[in-house]
Amino acid sequence: MSTSTETRRGSLACVGLGMTLGSHLTPLARSHITQSDVVFAGLSDGIVEAWLQRMHADVRSLQPYYREGKSRATTYREWVAVMMAEVRAGKRVCGVFYGHPGIFAWSPHKVIEVARAEGFHAHMEPGISAEDCLYADLGIDPGRFGCQHFEASQLLLFERRIDPTGYLVLWQVGHVGDQSLARFRATGPAYRQLFVDLLAQDYPLDHELIVYRAATLPIQQPRIRRFALRELPHIELTAEETVVLPPARAMKPNQAVRARLAELEAMEAAGEPA
Repeated sequence: MSTSTETRRGSLACVGLGMTLGSHLTPLARSHITQSDVVFAGLSDGIVEAWLQRMHADVRSLQPYYREGKSRATTYREWVAVMMAEVRAGKRVCGVFYGHPGIFAWSPHKVIEVARAEGFHAHMEPGISAEDCLYADLGIDPGRFGCQHFEASQLLLFERRIDPTGYLVLWQVGHVGDQSLARFRATGPAYRQLFVDLLAQDYPLDHELIVYRAATLPIQQPRIRRFALRELPHIELTAEETVVLPPARAMKPNQAVRARLAELEAMEAAGEPA
């Protein structure tokens, strides 16, 4: 028989606000926010955080855990710890993040993993991401030529294969080459020149690149700038901006596979098993 003195089991929901304030918030995400006991806000915009505080009486900002010279990996582990402390205390916890809570966001994935491992109910509610806005604002259909996405430093530091016949989307180029995870300022031109040298193995230096940032307030427009690849080291970039390289080559037909498909179709037409 239950009693009023029983400890209530905690729960966790990580939700996304979308990119543009107010207009991207889904009804289900709003419900998780308003019905929670405590809300943790992983938002870098004070205006958005103030708007969130109008929806709930107990909104706790995660921004103070950042500090110049402190590894972001340490900060993100601390985020997990403070959210889990409230879950373990039996509270309904909601973590609120920009865009989609599972895209370029280590802490939401990790805290859900930890909560589930400890037997708590944990859920991620998707949101409209910068990637979604990018497709709409730049008129890109990823199904037309294909689309590769890389975090810029990962592409620089590891041996990855680029396909220049599709779109190449590069995230966090402003911090490319930062292995400390402790910088708040962008890395300098020498770091980006090293990145250009890598990309130049697959793209001509005069190839167009697009620097994109989604609108975050309803009164804003997306920021779209176009440059040649060679200019990348010398342009101003923020951490929020994404770099897109359109296809540089035409797709080459795979004649061997096409010939085999033609054989299979001929067999089917003749009534033979393919």
